[in-house]
Amino acid sequence: MNMLRMTDLNLSDKRVLIREDFNVPIHRGAVSSDMRLRAALPTLHNALQQGAAVIVMSHLGRPKEGRFDPECSLAPVAAKLGELLGRPVPLCSSWLDGVACDPGSAVLCENVRFNSGEQANDESLARKMAALCDVFVMDAFATAHRAEASTQGVARFAPVACAGPLLITEIEALERALDNPARPLVAMVGGSKVSSKLAILEALLDKVDSLILGGAIANTFLAAVGGRIGSSFCEKDMLGSARRLIDRAHAKGTPIALPLDVTVAKEATRTARARGVWLSQVEPDDLILDVGPATTSEYGRILASAKTIIWNGPMGLFEIDAFGEGTRRVAGAVARSGAYSLVGGGETVAALEKYGLADRISYISTGGGAFLEFVEGKTLPALAVLEERTRDLTPMIARAASQ
Repeated sequence: MNMLRMTDLNLSDKRVLIREDFNVPIHRGAVSSDMRLRAALPTLHNALQQGAAVIVMSHLGRPKEGRFDPECSLAPVAAKLGELLGRPVPLCSSWLDGVACDPGSAVLCENVRFNSGEQANDESLARKMAALCDVFVMDAFATAHRAEASTQGVARFAPVACAGPLLITEIEALERALDNPARPLVAMVGGSKVSSKLAILEALLDKVDSLILGGAIANTFLAAVGGRIGSSFCEKDMLGSARRLIDRAHAKGTPIALPLDVTVAKEATRTARARGVWLSQVEPDDLILDVGPATTSEYGRILASAKTIIWNGPMGLFEIDAFGEGTRRVAGAVARSGAYSLVGGGETVAALEKYGLADRISYISTGGGAFLEFVEGKTLPALAVLEERTRDLTPMIARAASQ
């Protein structure tokens, strides 16, 4: 992708507005996972070391737009960010009409979703954001699929709009896995709904050498081929789509791996009694809540042969230990594989952190929906506007070079 990069600019004494994704979990008033904050540190350090006045903005949670919600305040994020940067990072509550920030310092703007018009990409709001800066840096890949005031809108009106280091790293990691991957390329997709991931499954089928399915998504595919799933979650209106995808995969010679055995219980609770059974032994009132050991062994065999792995979605209800063994085992197989591994999606990343395997993955994407849409081949609005702004600059750069 052809985008102006922040690292190519002189930011000294410039007011630099950086859109990050600091939508992190907050527990008892403190950040409980700082992975997204740490991922943004190279961008922030670069701008600060150049002597820029760094103004950071992000969303957090899903507050009712236009209203302050203390549960969604970025105050805990400002405190943690200051700790990670080793300098104070004040939280600016009222920032649309101006932000006090000296060169070499950083401030964090309060939740962008407290502003009316943010999600509707209101032009007047976007212009107010753009007026805060000399340079706008889009660094939040996880929000790049949303045309909002703080992502796409501000990039249209800022004097200069560019891509931050984290955003560039995300794109390069995805392009490495998708455009010219080392083969075999194996994709593993879990989660709950086929309807929300049908497009990515169809897109992946054109790219991969093997496709592995887990989680509740696998239930719908198992039901489509006559497998026993008991009372497990299944999208009955997607059975036809699942069957067609299986037929298409068969015609292409691309194997789709489905569970052979599963872990079931009568209810999805921490006190439920978990049982490992073959699919043929699933009872009418059983809930499939994880894949079984024979399945993870087969999935592990496929993953061990891979040179590139794309993974989105856990294999089961890993938040409950009794139903997390499948996810733990396949995560371990990905970590041991030696393949270039690209993992995206909040639940999948949470599983890696739970099992202490995050540092053994080649690249962990901070994106969720943006990760899926990029893999599908969709145009992401916040990336498209950066490319457009870069094209607008090209003639001016060429003229300046010739003078």
